[in-house]
Amino acid sequence: MSVATALRNDWLEELKALLGERVSTAAAVREQHGHDESWHETAAPEAVCFARSTEEVAAIVKICAAHRVPVVPFGTGTSLEGHVNALHGGVTIDLGEMNAILRVSAEDLDCTVQPGVTRKQLNEHLRDTGLFFPIDPGANASLGGMAATRASGTNAVRYGTMRENVLALTVVLADGRVIRTAQRARKSSAGYDLTRLFVGSEGTLGVITEVTLRLYGIPESISAAVVSFPDIEGAVQAVITTIQAGVPVARIELLDEVQMEAIRNYSGLDYPAQPTLFLEFHGSEAGVAEQAETVGAICGDHGGGDFRWSSRTEDRSRLWEARHNAYYAALAMRPGSKGWPTDVCVPISALAECIVETKKDLAGSFLLAPLVGHVGDGNFHLSFLLDPDKPEELAEAHRLNDRLVMRALALGGTCTGEHGVGYGKMKFLQAEHGEALSVMRTLKQALDPDNIMNPGKIVAV
Repeated sequence: MSVATALRNDWLEELKALLGERVSTAAAVREQHGHDESWHETAAPEAVCFARSTEEVAAIVKICAAHRVPVVPFGTGTSLEGHVNALHGGVTIDLGEMNAILRVSAEDLDCTVQPGVTRKQLNEHLRDTGLFFPIDPGANASLGGMAATRASGTNAVRYGTMRENVLALTVVLADGRVIRTAQRARKSSAGYDLTRLFVGSEGTLGVITEVTLRLYGIPESISAAVVSFPDIEGAVQAVITTIQAGVPVARIELLDEVQMEAIRNYSGLDYPAQPTLFLEFHGSEAGVAEQAETVGAICGDHGGGDFRWSSRTEDRSRLWEARHNAYYAALAMRPGSKGWPTDVCVPISALAECIVETKKDLAGSFLLAPLVGHVGDGNFHLSFLLDPDKPEELAEAHRLNDRLVMRALALGGTCTGEHGVGYGKMKFLQAEHGEALSVMRTLKQALDPDNIMNPGKIVAV
């Protein structure tokens, strides 16, 4: 037996002694945990551990740290930039069984959950309290994963992202220490803001095992509307004017004519295949009516048609389910294809230029790529539909993605508004952050000197 094999058996046997049958080396389990929903090739871990407590996560990490074995946290696997792929093998810690809602303080508008709790699970639990958690990335993602990737989604224009809505975290560090990043107070000036450091760290600095979240009262009145435009520039200009006018719209989503055709076929909606805005208004009945009137007038000024309303809960649910299924609707346009989702975010004043120029690129390409966007905060997405076994299609997707990102950076934007970096967008960080990237690398090396925490993601060390 070689020394390497002996060492491998040492850590694996230690993990089995700790967790018993909750350590799996089955090929199917390892493969399942070696990829997310993107096109990136599977990279399976050597073992998968199913943890049930912070103490177990800390014990797993201590064993891995002693043997310098990589550790990859795993929530629901709905990420899009290769975040959970085990590029260097090692151990994946599946946090799905850590799914307890530990505390809800209705009077303080906050709660604490384990990382495996999903957003839908939390809102179902909150249903009778008059509260809800608004961050909605579309997928029924785990809240630990949403914190780790700094997720946002359709409600971000009004309620912000995970960055604004995570109050505190419990984190297991690379050496097995357990820290709590903050107390429950709504503000603090006590020391470094460690909560913000770990929100968006994608498992490269530690494993999140508890999340304390901000909650909101369910609005008195909610109403959704759909409005179509003859061209995409008119739709985007309507969004820009709405945001600049300070209208507190809760959701404002853009779907181009390609994506609308996909949704018509996939979800059975009868809206025209034109550039379209999906809107939702929250507030009092009078406030919602006032918001809708203002936005309706703005849309009319930019060529938009009449609003089609969805005030009943079931109608709104169908509308937003169709929006959340946009990715699968796009894939259905080219059966057998893989999706390469990408996103950028730009200042709202630059949104029209960025989208119009991107559409020109797509018009000149042989690849199909529907466009959708959380455009109220300047964020939009493309899904390249391709056959990854055809080099010319991968090369074209790379070309278009590079042009998209560099255009966004030139306009003062970012290479990713919400998908995160993983390893899919690492190459753009130097152009975006410059010398600040070396500071990120220094932080990584200080907290994880042996580079065992999700290695190969965000920063190369």
